[in-house]
Amino acid sequence: MIEDGLSYPARGDWVGRIIIGGVLGLLSVFVIPAFAIFGYLVRVLERTVAGDDVPPAFDDWGDLLAKGVVATVIALVYSIVPVVVYGIVISAVAGVGSGIGGDVGALLGVTGALLALAFVPVLLFIYYAVPAALTAYAARGEVRAAFDPEILKPTLFSVEYLLAVLMPLLISTGVFVVSVVLILTVVGAVFVPFVQFYSQVAVFRMFGTAFADQSDYIEAGSGGPDDGTTVPA
Repeated sequence: MIEDGLSYPARGDWVGRIIIGGVLGLLSVFVIPAFAIFGYLVRVLERTVAGDDVPPAFDDWGDLLAKGVVATVIALVYSIVPVVVYGIVISAVAGVGSGIGGDVGALLGVTGALLALAFVPVLLFIYYAVPAALTAYAARGEVRAAFDPEILKPTLFSVEYLLAVLMPLLISTGVFVVSVVLILTVVGAVFVPFVQFYSQVAVFRMFGTAFADQSDYIEAGSGGPDDGTTVPA
């Protein structure tokens, strides 16, 4: 998987794509280019799930921007909802503990402190779930697919997807090292966005591959595994 992912961005007419992606990365501070990059990564997921082994081109910019905005909203929902629920639970425990006082209040205070440590699993959940949700959206072309448990379960509970989530951590470490070296050369700092874009495409390729390997009803518009319209990945 990792070999396929790392080689994927360099297939076809790759120089032009990397240049465009890197320039968009440089301009991402203006937000709209960032949406275009996100939309392109969604398109990578689409092409991967469809079985295409060559990265998509940068075209139909309106579609790219629309997909980027939708993907951003999906990622925000997955990020905000768990954090809000977590905050409510922590606040409730802390409030009850301070109101009761005594030994029971102290016990609740300790419980609240332990719950504070639970923020790490919350972050891990977000990191783990968002790529699967984005791939489900890309595969089905429907926002609701990103929140459909029946579509997400085969991927989330697969070893292939777990590896696809862990491998980017290794890639990110390598990208960080390369980026630091480039920044230290001062002049090379301008190449950092291009390296980052290359790695993003590779990572999303791996996410898409893991989803395609585990999902057997990815045909856009199908109603699920019981509607008779399933298509093997």
